[in-house]
Amino acid sequence: METRDSLLLSMRPKIATAKITANMSAEECFQNKTLRPVVKLQHDIVLAAFKNYVAKHKNVFYDLNVEKKLDYIENAIHKDMKFRNSLKGIIIGQFTLNEFELYIQNSSALNKRMMDIVKERLKDNLLFFEHRGFLIAQ
Repeated sequence: METRDSLLLSMRPKIATAKITANMSAEECFQNKTLRPVVKLQHDIVLAAFKNYVAKHKNVFYDLNVEKKLDYIENAIHKDMKFRNSLKGIIIGQFTLNEFELYIQNSSALNKRMMDIVKERLKDNLLFFEHRGFLIAQ
C-alpha cells in the first residue's frame, strides 16, 4: 500500500529549472525541491482562492488598471492575514511529514519564499482575471 507521502511526491510536477546544488542554502533547497513543485501543483486552487478573495471584496479588482491590479495582489498577500494563512494552508497541506518537519524549523523564511512564489504566480496570470467570468483552465 502506498503511503500518503509517496502519493504526494508522485503527484508533483517536475520543474526542470529547479536545480539543487551543494552550495545552496537550506531554504533555497527547500524552495526548489518542495515549494515550487507544490505551488505549481496547487496552481488552479490558488487562482480559485484569489478569485474568491476578489469576489468577497466587491470585485473592485476588475475595475483597476494593470499596475493597480499588481498592487492589489501584493496587498492581498502581504496585508490580509486571513487570505495569506489560507494560501499557506493550501501549500503546507501538500507537504510530506518530513517536509513539514523541515518547514517548521524555519517557517518565517520559508513563508516569505512561499508567498513570493504565490504572488509571482498570480501576477503572471493576470490575463486569467481579465473578465469576471474567469474559469480555471483545465
